[in-house]
Amino acid sequence: MILKADYEAKTVFEINYDRLKEEGITAIAFDLDSTVMKSKSGTFSQETLQLFERLKQDFRLLIISNNSNLEYIAKAAKQVDFPVIAPAKKPATEVSKEHLKELGIDKDKLVMVGDRPLTDILFGKLLGCKTILVDSISWQEEKPIVRIARRLERLVNI
Repeated sequence: MILKADYEAKTVFEINYDRLKEEGITAIAFDLDSTVMKSKSGTFSQETLQLFERLKQDFRLLIISNNSNLEYIAKAAKQVDFPVIAPAKKPATEVSKEHLKELGIDKDKLVMVGDRPLTDILFGKLLGCKTILVDSISWQEEKPIVRIARRLERLVNI
């Protein structure tokens, strides 16, 4: 069940962060697009920025994104005061492993949060950390074809 997340939540706002803390998680890696930022928007919502501020009290935060638009990534990175790793080439782990080592983040105390089983969750499993699958942060605005594709991807439980 390599694509089966350890936990699931509707969005990043519904994750039980207290439980993660109790389980010894000290760092949270978020996917960027559709997980903590509306896809292609380049801007975090105020609600997301407030979530980050609360979480920084208990966790080290980072973003691990496959987005290869360096201008877009730089714009996102300017809005937060923690590392943004991109392009990460998920589900491959090589790029991120180097960054995690430099940051002194233990994969056994890390959780990967993302909206895509075939990239984010598989990446977390291959890395050897806990995983949380969430729905798109802007799920109510997505086109029907995107919603169908997401449902199909989640049917795979290998």
